[in-house]
Amino acid sequence: MSSNMFSRLFGAKSREETTSSNTLATLDKLHETLEMLEKKEQVLLKKASAEVEKAKEFTRAKNKRAAIQCLKRKRLYEQQIEQLGNFQLRIHDQMIMLEGAKATTETVAALRTGANAMKAMQKATNIDDVDKTMDEINEQTDNLRQIQEALAQPIGAAADFDEFQVSLHTKPDELEAELEELEGAELEEQLLQPAISAPAAPVRVPAGSQPARPAPQKTTAEEDELAALQAEMAL
Repeated sequence: MSSNMFSRLFGAKSREETTSSNTLATLDKLHETLEMLEKKEQVLLKKASAEVEKAKEFTRAKNKRAAIQCLKRKRLYEQQIEQLGNFQLRIHDQMIMLEGAKATTETVAALRTGANAMKAMQKATNIDDVDKTMDEINEQTDNLRQIQEALAQPIGAAADFDEFQVSLHTKPDELEAELEELEGAELEEQLLQPAISAPAAPVRVPAGSQPARPAPQKTTAEEDELAALQAEMAL
């Protein structure tokens, strides 16, 4: 900070403090003067009342001249009391004006301080920094939203995604081998199942006729193959 700026800042502050101190001193002096005038006014009021009492006594004593002198002094006291009253009014006006001026000065000083602080903060704030900060806030907000959406997905969708990932990493040869193994197991299961012959249709016998000989049952393919093999072996 340069010396000129330093002197302007602290010089202005010193002038404001000096003005405020002078105003307070002036107000104190006016208060003292006002109290002094009020005391004098009370004294003059007492003297005027005393002159009235004296005038009454002289009137009862038939001393008219002395009574008139007392009334003259009472009027002089009343004139002084009136002057003191005017002085007090002027002092009151002066005090009101000074107090108003003091409040105005303090208000202006406070506003000036606020304006200087705001100006300093605006100088310290860069618009590029504000834009960068807003971009960072928006980026973090988007990331948080994506995380919340991922956590809100159903569990089944995550499982399907895992199975899809596994299928992508499985080789075609492994899939073909697994398929052949399934086909072999299915064929073996079919061969081991027992053969089931179709039930013979019932033969209706007419009433009064002799029962016919039962028709020979059909053999299965496996029995035919076994009979043919036995015939060949007999040859």
